[in-house]
Amino acid sequence: MSNVKAQTEERMKKTIKALQEEFNGLRTGRASASIFDKIRVDYYGQKTPLSQVATLSVPEARLIVIQPWDKGLLGEIEKAIQMSELSLNPSNDGKIIRINIPPLTEERRKDLVKMSKSIAESSRVAIRNIRRDVNEDLKKAQKNGELSEDEEKKTSDEIQKLTDKYIAEIGKELEAKEKEIMEV
Repeated sequence: MSNVKAQTEERMKKTIKALQEEFNGLRTGRASASIFDKIRVDYYGQKTPLSQVATLSVPEARLIVIQPWDKGLLGEIEKAIQMSELSLNPSNDGKIIRINIPPLTEERRKDLVKMSKSIAESSRVAIRNIRRDVNEDLKKAQKNGELSEDEEKKTSDEIQKLTDKYIAEIGKELEAKEKEIMEV
């Protein structure tokens, strides 16, 4: 049954990774290249991730510089950023794109914290659903005689410990993100 535990833990780790990726996509007052992870640029008819057509750097706390490998993409990159939900205003000097990250308003910070809490809650629900699915499988295995009652109880307890561990991990991730958002 340790196989069940390992598979369950793997699924829970994937949930945490997805949470971290969602959090990286939330814009905070600090410049971070990861906010552009979801941006796709029209590159010869293909929607290509921005990171695959340009170099992104953060030379200062509130500045992001995007240097496309193909100068002909400047306009496409600029358009993709303007069309995104990041509400950023890129400036293009013919060679690179500079993006100043304005400080967030208090209202926007509170909205982002609410959004973070919602994302975290969805992740908690996902973890609990994984636990429920595994526990149902364990009960079926026990009914079918593939597992003794003691083994089912022991494995179920281990799955609960994993659930508690990953729910706590989500709490830590959320706390760190809230702190980052509320930082002035």
